[in-house]
Amino acid sequence: MAVDESRAFKPVNIAVLTVSDTRGEADDRSGPVLVERLQAAGHHLAGRAIVTDDAEKIVEQLEKWIADPKIEVVIATGGTGVTGRDVTPEAFESVYEKKIDGFGEMFRFISFQKIGTSTIQSRATAGVSNGTYLFALPGSPGACRDGWDEILKHQLDIRFRPCNFAELLPRLNEGKMPRSG
Repeated sequence: MAVDESRAFKPVNIAVLTVSDTRGEADDRSGPVLVERLQAAGHHLAGRAIVTDDAEKIVEQLEKWIADPKIEVVIATGGTGVTGRDVTPEAFESVYEKKIDGFGEMFRFISFQKIGTSTIQSRATAGVSNGTYLFALPGSPGACRDGWDEILKHQLDIRFRPCNFAELLPRLNEGKMPRSG
């Protein structure tokens, strides 16, 4: 697996969602990690929001971005644990058309190498809805770095070989009515 430099880089439009009852714009530490990394990789920040750990609010924001044909990927941070307020996976799964099981599995594999069995508390998840990739990472800056640096940076780069999520973007809605916009 490597980057094929003979292919041209194609930026992806990515929205970043922070899910937190305790963080606001001034003290959000994880969202900025994702924003900095996606922009450094050459992608476009297409949206940014912070919502509380409330499934309805998370779904409302996701549906807004899923309906926007300019947004190709949503990456969320926070709310993936096991406490009563952690509802991000349930919110995400309620809008999935297809779940990407391997994302959570791979994230926990990578995380295990750094934090050991504590990774079992993560319910990182991913899926597709209306031609939009949806990824939910834990709320720590370290988890965001791991998720981006070890998985998403590669999978959202159309040059990554042998295959990647970015090259499948035009095909996600095959057999469905095209998105307007």
